[in-house]
Amino acid sequence: MVPVRPHRPGGPHERHYRLVDGQGSPHPVLDDLYDSLDAAWAEAMGWWHDQFGAGQEPVEIGIEVSTASGDWRTLRFPGG
Repeated sequence: MVPVRPHRPGGPHERHYRLVDGQGSPHPVLDDLYDSLDAAWAEAMGWWHDQFGAGQEPVEIGIEVSTASGDWRTLRFPGG
């Protein structure tokens, strides 16, 4: 798992995105930080389609965003 650096008071918070599996844990294959929601989702969809085909729904991958306090907030739940 790639750690997120906590926000420094007075400095801007740089958001990072990560992919999670069906249980909400960091994805075991796609365990990386992404600079945008779109980049994270494009990576997830490319991998999912390679593994299961374009017609396989629902996608059991979620997306989280880093918060200023160093925590993660879910933006998209797996399967949603």
